[in-house]
Amino acid sequence: MRQTKHRADSRNYFDWLEIAARDLLAARLLIEQEQCYEIAGFHCQQCLEKAFKAYIIDRTDMLVDGHNLTWLCRKASRSNRYFKRWLDDTAEMNRLYIETRYPSDIELRLDTESIKRIYDTARDVYDFICLEVYGSEATV
Repeated sequence: MRQTKHRADSRNYFDWLEIAARDLLAARLLIEQEQCYEIAGFHCQQCLEKAFKAYIIDRTDMLVDGHNLTWLCRKASRSNRYFKRWLDDTAEMNRLYIETRYPSDIELRLDTESIKRIYDTARDVYDFICLEVYGSEATV
């Protein structure tokens, strides 16, 4: 089990969900410009990373470190098996952490259909986590 080395990171799940909501909002705004699809994808990845961490904090009282969405999704699925439905999506979205922000030999080009699917996944996971943690979906 990897615990965070960043002692300054909040251990309050609601702090993580608030910033995840900002990432989701940023993604939604960036999707309006086709040239921003890749950076919108990065914000979707960030939304999921923070939302998963919030859920894990809420369920285990432990702050975990890492950016791998599949690992975080598996960790969340220990508390609720429903998360397993997103394992394939999170595996695909792991590329969004690095390749949306840095030059890569394997080009990542997102089109309208793929960024919509990525955004919808981020929104679905975020909403599900808010439902689990707060008992209702959040408004973003």
